[in-house]
Amino acid sequence: MLLIHEIITNPKAKEIYFTVRKHGTVSKQSLLDESGLTISTLTRILDDLLSLGLLVEVGFGESTGGRRPTLYETNPSYAYLLGLEISRTHSRLVLMDFHLQLLDEHTWNMDASLTPELLMESLHGQVLRMLAAASIDPVQVAGLGIGAVGPLDRKEGVILNPARFAAPGWSQVHIKEQLEQRLNVPVYLDNGANTALLGEYWASSNRMQHHLLYLHAGIGLRSAIMNDGRLLYGMIDTEGAVGQMIIEGSGLPPHIPGGNAGAWESYVSIHTLERQAREAWHHGSSTLLHDLAESAEQLEFSHLIEALQAHDPVVTGLFSGMAMYCGIGLANLINILHPEEVILGGPLFLAADEFYQEATRIALEKTYYREQYKVRFTRSRLGERSVAAGACAMVLHQLTS
Repeated sequence: MLLIHEIITNPKAKEIYFTVRKHGTVSKQSLLDESGLTISTLTRILDDLLSLGLLVEVGFGESTGGRRPTLYETNPSYAYLLGLEISRTHSRLVLMDFHLQLLDEHTWNMDASLTPELLMESLHGQVLRMLAAASIDPVQVAGLGIGAVGPLDRKEGVILNPARFAAPGWSQVHIKEQLEQRLNVPVYLDNGANTALLGEYWASSNRMQHHLLYLHAGIGLRSAIMNDGRLLYGMIDTEGAVGQMIIEGSGLPPHIPGGNAGAWESYVSIHTLERQAREAWHHGSSTLLHDLAESAEQLEFSHLIEALQAHDPVVTGLFSGMAMYCGIGLANLINILHPEEVILGGPLFLAADEFYQEATRIALEKTYYREQYKVRFTRSRLGERSVAAGACAMVLHQLTS
């Protein structure tokens, strides 16, 4: 089994590899200026990384009076990466190279039949198919990263007791151990918000941002924080705890066991939106909702997006009201954490332009010192692949961690 964290043993070489990866393409002079190393030490490190195949020379930069400088990049074909997203609605497997370019993917619907055992069995078959189709030897796979719904024990690689899975068995799943036995590659587990933020960071052309906040809005709310390219962790896995932030002191009752009354997630989630739309269907306030579903129980998020695009006033009002609460919660996070950039992902932000625009407008309006503090909002660059692509990035991150 290839142990990716043992490939580069010299800490200074890890820093140089990380710097090259961060820049994309970089000259030796830039590396010298940024690293503070002597020319002889840097040359030795670069030669070692080149001999290992981790770096490649990609031509010459512009001359500033002397010889044109050699340019370096990380080698996209050094090895290959597998990334798996596990959510309540779907699971997605991707195969990527070392530049996180997509080579293949497969998606499963997380219905009542897809137990952990069946998913892992099917995943094994899909991995073999993907590698064969790309003519990749299994020994070239550096590892499998998993971004999953929490709570998790990421160090032991265990999915603990997530709520609202359709299939039985999704409790105390020792997924790291079981998939390492099946695939014979290292497996790494983290929550989906963290892997999504990693994916977004590496998909961005600006990797010099210091403080990033990621928020995923879908069935629930999940968040992650990054500083200087490193994810920040608390004592426990709390990606979903952001949804329990109280924004109405005597508000709506929780819809999950142990949740808070007046919690943010009770006002901002697909679950809440569908519940409100079903109430509207029963009241008969929207003709279009009746046209889209024969019963209130059949109404789903996709129907609501269709109604929103058709400018149905009832559904537009539901999204507008939810955007207000979303903006209030975002402002609370911004006022506490002061990120440079807030990356917004998940179905609510990606499928509804009006929701994204209104939520960010309200968040900016309620940000303290908003005239001096210019936080930037961006929508997910990776879209629906952000968690799985970030899981690949998590494996690659082991090279320099």
